[in-house]
Amino acid sequence: MVRKGFFASARTSGMLITVSGPAGSGKSTFAAALAEELGYEHVSGGDIFRSLADERGVSVVEFNRLAEEDDQVDRDLDRRLREIASERDDVVLESRLSGWMAGEHADIKVWLDAPLDVRIERIADREDTDPETARAETVERADSEARRYREYYGIDIDDRSIYDLVLNTARWTPDGELDIVLAAVEAYNADTDEGKVPVRNVADHL
Repeated sequence: MVRKGFFASARTSGMLITVSGPAGSGKSTFAAALAEELGYEHVSGGDIFRSLADERGVSVVEFNRLAEEDDQVDRDLDRRLREIASERDDVVLESRLSGWMAGEHADIKVWLDAPLDVRIERIADREDTDPETARAETVERADSEARRYREYYGIDIDDRSIYDLVLNTARWTPDGELDIVLAAVEAYNADTDEGKVPVRNVADHL
């Protein structure tokens, strides 16, 4: 297990790391742990979504329904992600589209995933619901989001080519996942990086 603060060195300062993945992949918990380990700020797309809902004076549930009808909801969230990525460092930026929205500003992009059955079990336990309901709601939400991403930005959410690390969180413990990514962060050197995958600029669609 990595000791707290072990990787918070000059070599890992000034970086922007994105963490993305589907519901139930563990991205929020992982991103918070990674930020704590590095001494970075954790910025969550979920927190931004809730703050935008507060600004409009509606509940998160109502705001999520509104997103189905008003593309400005998604665009406001994604614009905020883009602004954070372009203006700040020492940040772990976590959301489904954070890798795409951060684009060229991200130093390392991480995608977390797990088999659907594993993710459904996690979601059902977290939300105290039955697996059948969790599966139906999760699949419906994922399909809706994928459709909106294609329509708004031309993004294929199943395209993993932009990510530097793709990790199946069903195969490691949370500490093991953290060790793997921290090792990659510590080993990263921007001066010798010849393989960063360019991300098609989506800023014009925001």
